[in-house]
Amino acid sequence: VCVAGYGQSGGNEILLLLPPPTLQAKETQGLCPERDFKVECGGFSNRPVYSLKHVPDTSLLVTSGPPDSSLQVWQVSAEDSDVIKAVSAIPTENGTGQPWAKIATISAKAPWVLHGSRLNSVQVTEVESRKNVYTAASRNSEELSGLAFLDCNTLLLCCAKGQLCLADLRQPRSPLEAASVPSAPCGERWCMGVGRGPQGSDSSSQPVARLSSGGLLTLTDVRKTSESLASAKCRVPPPGSGAEFLCVSWAPALEGCLAVSGFDGTVHVYDARSWDSSGREAEPVFIHKGHAFGGAGSSGDPPLVTAHTWHPQKPRTLLSAASDGSLHVWDWVQSCGNC
Repeated sequence: VCVAGYGQSGGNEILLLLPPPTLQAKETQGLCPERDFKVECGGFSNRPVYSLKHVPDTSLLVTSGPPDSSLQVWQVSAEDSDVIKAVSAIPTENGTGQPWAKIATISAKAPWVLHGSRLNSVQVTEVESRKNVYTAASRNSEELSGLAFLDCNTLLLCCAKGQLCLADLRQPRSPLEAASVPSAPCGERWCMGVGRGPQGSDSSSQPVARLSSGGLLTLTDVRKTSESLASAKCRVPPPGSGAEFLCVSWAPALEGCLAVSGFDGTVHVYDARSWDSSGREAEPVFIHKGHAFGGAGSSGDPPLVTAHTWHPQKPRTLLSAASDGSLHVWDWVQSCGNC
């Protein structure tokens, strides 16, 4: 598990943590005496780390953060060293003054990174050679809130105002057209999470969840990004954090389950299979409140969940991190129903 700090001063840590034995076991075990993560290696970043991605099938990490939209590439240490060191940087055209870049990685053809801060600055770059693979053709300068590889040729982009946009690497000169969010409230910021389609299906049937800073969740099929399949309202407090940590993610091993965080010190789990287009308030099947009980941080504010992710194999196991530096691994149990 890789974690990093996002403080504005220099010297933010980047750590590679070894999970406790109970999390590495393929089958659920009983009580385990070792419950803590162990630091395997680490390094320091002289800029805040707002996004961190591992490049599949390599020992490389890619990070991004203020003050511009450039990327930093890191080498996770070899066996005889415990240092994570910076090996290169990936600049972007006219990146000065741009918001920090959102990033996604893939290694289908080669180790690639998809990155950009605005719709007209989206690029795909080969990580090791820093060769440009794709540059988006767009005059639209909408700020991006997220991006993803659907497969090695298809990209999905989400604007901060909620519009979705599909791009094809095989058609680099095709202008990008963003599909708006159906009945989206004005002034709210959005993020997205891309799920896996039914087993055996292709990437064109992947579900997409969009989450607004007001707690609205909209489900979409990538084949028709302009239409909403279902929507619901999350039970969240009024937005007060600037929506910078909004996160929605699909469970990789549970059909129709997704998790939401970034509003406070909790993570909400929902079963979306029964949702319709009414947009009524949804009842979470589980709420993780562990971070909220950690007490106020150095700023005096209660902890805010900054990121969460699902364990790739254990269906009901999630990891979450908060602004007080805490990292939790937890299972959730549903008292009724079949999620």
